[in-house]
Amino acid sequence: MMIYRLITVILAALILFTAGCSFIPEYRPPEMPVSDAWSGTDPKEDALSGHAAADIVYQDYFTSRTLQEIIAMALENNRDLKVALLNIEQAKAAYRIQKSDELPVIAGSTGLNRQGIAEDSSSLGKPYTTDTSMSVGLGLTAYELDLFGRVKSLSQSALETYLATREAASSTRIALVAQTADAYVNLLAQRKLQHLAEETYKAQKSTYDVIKTQYDAGSTDQLALAQAATSTESAKASIYEYKRLVSQAENALVYLAGPGVYDLINAFAPPPSETIDDIGVLTQLPAGLPSQILLDRPDIQAAEHQLKAANADIGAARAAMYPTISLTGSFGFAAQGLSYLFDPSRSLSWAFSPNLTIPIFNREGLKASLDVATVGEKIAAAQYEGAIQTAFREVADQLAARKHYKGQLDAQNALVSASQKAYDLSKARYDNGVDDFLTVLDSQRSLFSAEQGAIVLKQAYLSNLINLYKVMGGGKIDTSNAN
Repeated sequence: MMIYRLITVILAALILFTAGCSFIPEYRPPEMPVSDAWSGTDPKEDALSGHAAADIVYQDYFTSRTLQEIIAMALENNRDLKVALLNIEQAKAAYRIQKSDELPVIAGSTGLNRQGIAEDSSSLGKPYTTDTSMSVGLGLTAYELDLFGRVKSLSQSALETYLATREAASSTRIALVAQTADAYVNLLAQRKLQHLAEETYKAQKSTYDVIKTQYDAGSTDQLALAQAATSTESAKASIYEYKRLVSQAENALVYLAGPGVYDLINAFAPPPSETIDDIGVLTQLPAGLPSQILLDRPDIQAAEHQLKAANADIGAARAAMYPTISLTGSFGFAAQGLSYLFDPSRSLSWAFSPNLTIPIFNREGLKASLDVATVGEKIAAAQYEGAIQTAFREVADQLAARKHYKGQLDAQNALVSASQKAYDLSKARYDNGVDDFLTVLDSQRSLFSAEQGAIVLKQAYLSNLINLYKVMGGGKIDTSNAN
């Protein structure tokens, strides 16, 4: 009969458990605090111009085979990404721990107790009797009936935190892809600048040698020789500057992708097998609508999961203000000897201890906890809106840059052509005795500066395309060929 009563109590508890309510507020995401379209773009045209950036894998966006290999190495070896992935596992384990609180913990137990008691406790050395007891059973330890959804609210909060951590890892992965690509472009730019400085130094050293010969023959003055030496040494100093920048750019790639990348980027150098002029990056990336772009960004999704977690915390704080019922019980056998340990008529034992806790004198503290959770939800909402605004600005800035970089780059290349023509003319006029060497020197410096500007601008243009891909949610990995 006792067993049936115990079963009845447990079934009643389960019915109450399944009928538990929830105090989590209805989730309503804030309205997007941004415009419905990017400035200076046609939303309809962009929306229909192709796939969204988030649907384009980086292997298709970056057509450079070397860059694809470097990015793959970074995704495999980068420590920051490994930490982000480990954070996912940690958050997942924390969620599983919290989720387990929704189920009762039932543990088995067994015990043996032997006790000797002297027959005459007033004197030592007297005979004593031995008392032996044995027990075996199952126990339910302080299981809380979630009548008001407190445990489920905490579990929901842990789930949203785990999902936010997963999205944060995706954001880290996208940022790593873009950072690695940008570092490789920077390396190619510094290498070309170094090559330009070396070629300029050779040309100016050749000019200096001619001026030196003329000066020794007395056909030119010391000022022209000093001007030629100044131009030559300036170009030589630039060589060492760009050698330093090339080494630092290589170190940056090693930091991102691991030491194995050093052999890859120097396998065909000098000269490098790929230059900044022939690196391939897709240029037709559809802008789309702000709502589509921003919803694809994992950092925005992570912020929304944090907002949902804060919303669930309010439900847990509300439920904490109501009574809680916890169950503790055991069922098993206990006897003085092994021979009749499992005889229900002589050794059956059970215990059932429901516990009701009603908050009385700590309600102010519980109200304060609810206020903290409510304010935390408002903070999470503001952070979510701030993340959207930041994302909108990042995309808008990169779109504006993309709109004007191409024209600026064309104008810079035209400037290089004009500077080259001016240098050729001034050199010819100097050789014919029409102009002095100062004119040649000025045209040389202008040409060198224009060529430097073209390389730097090409790097900025490629960086813009890389960053645009990142801020629009790109960075997806093609795993179709994965083993």
